[in-house]
Amino acid sequence: MVGLGRVVLTRREHVMMLEAFDKGLLATTLRYPYEVRDQAAYFEDIPVIKLPDEMKQLAFHIVDTKATHFEPAKFEDHYEASLVELLKAKQAGRALKPAREEPRQDRVINLMDALRASIKTEAKKPAAASTASRRPAKGKAAR
Repeated sequence: MVGLGRVVLTRREHVMMLEAFDKGLLATTLRYPYEVRDQAAYFEDIPVIKLPDEMKQLAFHIVDTKATHFEPAKFEDHYEASLVELLKAKQAGRALKPAREEPRQDRVINLMDALRASIKTEAKKPAAASTASRRPAKGKAAR
C-alpha cells in the first residue's frame, strides 16, 4: 500500500507516491497522463527485422561477458565537476574560456555493425605481460 500526495518541485506541482522503504519512506514522483507519450511514434522508423538465432546468441554472449555489478563510485558527475572548476576559476579571478563543443557521434542503428565493432575492440586488447614467457624463442622456425 502506498500513499499519494502533492509536492512542488521547480515551481511546479507533482503527484508523489510515498511507500515504506527500509527504515524510512521512499518518494517517487509520478507522471500526469499527458506527460506519458505513446512509444510507437518514437520507434516507427525502425524496421522490423527477423534476426537469425546465431546473431541473437552472439548478442546474448556479448552482453553476458560484459555484465558486471553496478558500482556508482566508478562514475563521475562531469557536469558538477566542470561547474565547480568554473566557480573556482571565477573566484580566483581567472579569465574564463568558452566551452568547446564535443564532436557529435551518430547512434548505431544496425545491430550487426555494433556487434562487429564490439568484437574488433576485444581483438585489439594487448596481451597480458605473462605471455612473453610462453612464446617460442626467436631462433626456432615456426611451422
